[in-house]
Amino acid sequence: MDSTPEQADERLADDRVVADRVAKLARLRERGVEPYAYSYDPTHAAAAALAAFEAHEAEHGEAELAERVRVAGRIVSKRTMGKSTFGHVADRTGRIQLYFRVNDLPDSYALLDLVDLGDWIGAEGTLFRTRTGEVSLKVASFVLLAKSLRPLPLGKEEVDAETGERRVYSGFTDVEARYRQRYADLAVNPEVRDTFVLRAKVVTALRRFLDDRGFVEVETPVLQPLYGGALARPFDTHHNALDMPLYLRISDELYLKRLIVGGMERVYEIAKNFRNEGLSRFHNPEFTMLEFYAAYWDYEDVMRMTEELLAHVVDRVLGGGPVRFGEHEIHFAAPFARYTMYEAIQAFGGPDVPSLDDEGLRAAVLAIPDLKDRAKVIGEIHTMGRGKLIDELFGAYAEPRLIQPTFITDYPREMSPLAKPKRGDPELTERFELMVAGKELLNAYSELNDPIDQRQRFEAQKRLAAAGDDETQPLDEDFLRAMEYGMPPTGGFGMGIDRLVMILAGQPSVRDVILFPTMRPE
Repeated sequence: MDSTPEQADERLADDRVVADRVAKLARLRERGVEPYAYSYDPTHAAAAALAAFEAHEAEHGEAELAERVRVAGRIVSKRTMGKSTFGHVADRTGRIQLYFRVNDLPDSYALLDLVDLGDWIGAEGTLFRTRTGEVSLKVASFVLLAKSLRPLPLGKEEVDAETGERRVYSGFTDVEARYRQRYADLAVNPEVRDTFVLRAKVVTALRRFLDDRGFVEVETPVLQPLYGGALARPFDTHHNALDMPLYLRISDELYLKRLIVGGMERVYEIAKNFRNEGLSRFHNPEFTMLEFYAAYWDYEDVMRMTEELLAHVVDRVLGGGPVRFGEHEIHFAAPFARYTMYEAIQAFGGPDVPSLDDEGLRAAVLAIPDLKDRAKVIGEIHTMGRGKLIDELFGAYAEPRLIQPTFITDYPREMSPLAKPKRGDPELTERFELMVAGKELLNAYSELNDPIDQRQRFEAQKRLAAAGDDETQPLDEDFLRAMEYGMPPTGGFGMGIDRLVMILAGQPSVRDVILFPTMRPE
C-alpha cells in the first residue's frame, strides 16, 4: 500500500532525527566517550533515593544529604537554563530529577549537548531539595550508558500550576503500535509495566497456594505426537530427524493425568498452550494456562478449592476486593453463584433444552436473536452435534450475562469427552466452568477414569470428526493404555492466566496482559 504524504513526512522526520543522533554518536567517540557501557553500579533506585532523602530530612531537618548516591535510568526530560541543566531519569521504580551545573562538571558538562531524551545515563552526586521543593540529585559525575538512536514517543511534560507536580503524558497512544513495539510501550507508559508486575505477582500467588497444599509443579511436552485435552485445532510441525509430524500442545491435561496414574497424586503445571483459532479481545493463539490434578477429589472438591484459590490471589495481589473491571465491580468472596448449564440457558431467556430433540435444538439455535456468524452457523448446523448446539444456546443466552463469579455445572456428555458421567444422570457429566465478567475463566471435571468408557468417548469424537467437526479430541491409544493401569478418582482444573490477569488488572483486552501478543504482519 502506498503511504500518504503525512506518513512520508513523518518517516522523513524520523530519518532526520536518527541521522542527527548517529552524528552525535560519532562526535562522542571522537571525544573518547564510549556510548555503550559494559556495566554500572547504582546505589539506589529512584524511589529508594527519594525515600532516603525524605527520611534524613525528617530526622535532621536538613535540605541536603551529604552521602553520595548513584542512580541510573533513561532520560525522560531535559531543559537547559544558562549554565545549568535539569532533567529527569526514570527507572523501574519511578523518576528523579538531576541537576547539572557547569561549575561542578568543568570537564564533562559540554557532553550534555550530545545527550538526548531516551538515552540511558548513570549519575553520582548528593541529594537536596530545590527552591521549588523537588528532591533532586546534584550531579558530581555522570556516564553515558547507552545512546538512543531512535526517539521514544515520550509526549509532553506539563506542570500542575497548583501542586507543581510534573507529569509526562505519553505520545504513544496507537494501540496496535503499542502491541507491536512493546519495548517502546513499556519505556514510556509506566502503568503498562505495572500491569506486567501485577501479572508476575499473580503467578507467584498461584504457585505459593498450590505448593503450600502439597502440589508438585511439573513440566510436560510442548511438542506432542498427538494433541488432546481440549476441543480445539492445533498448530502442526515436522521433526526432521525423526521424520514425523508433531503438534504444539493445546492442553497439558492428558500428560498430567498420566502422572496421576504414576502415583504423583497432586500435580500442577503453568504452561504455554497453542490453539490455531481466531483472535479477539479474549483470545490469543498462544496463551498461558494453570492446570492442576488431585487424586481422590471430585468436581465438588475442585469447586471449593477454586473459591479458596481466587480469594487468595485477590488478597495477595490486590489486598482484597472488589475488583473493578470495566463498568462492573467483581466480588470474589465465596460462595460463588451456581447454575446447571440447562438452568442457566432457561434462566436468561433460552429454551428448555431437555425437552428438545436434535431438530428442535437446531431450530432454537437459528431462532437466537442477533446470532453471531449467522451465515457460518447456517452452513455448519447440520454437522453440529447436540453438544455444540447446546453450547451455541449457552453462549447466546447465558454467558454474557454472568458477570459475578458463577459456577456452571453438569455439561452434556457430548461436550465433555474427558469428564465422568454425572451420578444419577449419565447423559450429563460432572464438569463445571467458572464464568466471570461474561466469559469462561476456568474449566474443571471429576475426571473420567474408566478406560472402557474413555475409549467409547474417543470413538464418538472420531465420528464427529468424520462428519466435519474440526474441533474434536483424537483417539489417544497411549493415554488409554495409561488408564488401563488404573487411575484413581481425580479432580482436574484448568484456568487461563491471561484472562485472570485481564480481569484483576482491569484491562479491556487480553493483548494488554500479554507482553508480545500475536499480530497480523505489518
